[in-house]
This record gives sequence, C-alpha cells and structure tokens, in this order.
Amino acid sequence: MRLPLIATAMTLMAAPAFSDDGPDDWIVKDSPHDVVTTADNLEAAIEGSPAKLVTRVDHQRSAEAAGLEMPGATVLIFGNPEIGTPLMNADPRVAYDLPARVLIWDDEGQTKIGYMDPDELEDMYDLDAAEESLEKLAGAMSMLTDKAIED
Repeated sequence: MRLPLIATAMTLMAAPAFSDDGPDDWIVKDSPHDVVTTADNLEAAIEGSPAKLVTRVDHQRSAEAAGLEMPGATVLIFGNPEIGTPLMNADPRVAYDLPARVLIWDDEGQTKIGYMDPDELEDMYDLDAAEESLEKLAGAMSMLTDKAIED
C-alpha cells in the first residue's frame, strides 16, 4: 500500500508544468491514441529495438489503488548500454538522468508523449567526449516515440 502512495506523491511533486507545446527542454508530440495504447505501442517499439525496457510505471493505476483519481499518466523507462555507457563514461553524473524516460499523459482529452530533449543533457553535463552517443540517443528517442504515435 505504501508504494502506490509514494508513486502518487512523487508524481504530484515532480509533475512539470506543461504549456501547449511543453517546456522548452522537452520534446512533446500529440498521439492519436489513448494513453494505454500509446504506452503499449512504445513498449512494442522498445522491444523491437536494441533498447531494453527497465520498467513501466502506471501512475493512474497507483493513484486508483490509493483511492485517488488522476488522468492517465504512464512512464516507460528504458535504455541501451551501447548508447548510455559512453555518456556515463564522459560524465558519471549523467547516470542520474539515465536510463531514458518517456512520459505519456492525458492532457484534457489529448494524449501527449514527451521526453527531455537529449540536447539538454549536453547543457547539464560535460559530454563533449560523447557527442556521437548523444546524437544516437536523440535519434533513438525520436524514432521510438514516432512509432508509438503511428496510426
């Protein structure tokens, strides 16, 4: 029972304030699917790629288990050591932001899918020695989220 409460509290405390297009350091796309379908599509895309799914966190389900209500919000956490390891070797602090995370949420009836722009990692950490991996991360995130929202 404590885990759903903790997950819900973390969601409420850490939820970013999104404008229509999201914060400047995020890439946000509209999905024609609901939250569950978009998350399922993303999970399938991850499984068909070199990346590995670490976990899927359904915040709405956690809230419901605690007797609370909230719109759909699911986070998928996944990574590829071939991309992440060079980034962490360049600056071990980047491990705080890896593996990658994608949020899928219901924004007043419109499903959104978003993630922190990988270029922000370059601004936050010393990743000059890992430019190629940063570019691969950006490409992978774009490709995987595009597959999640395909009709």
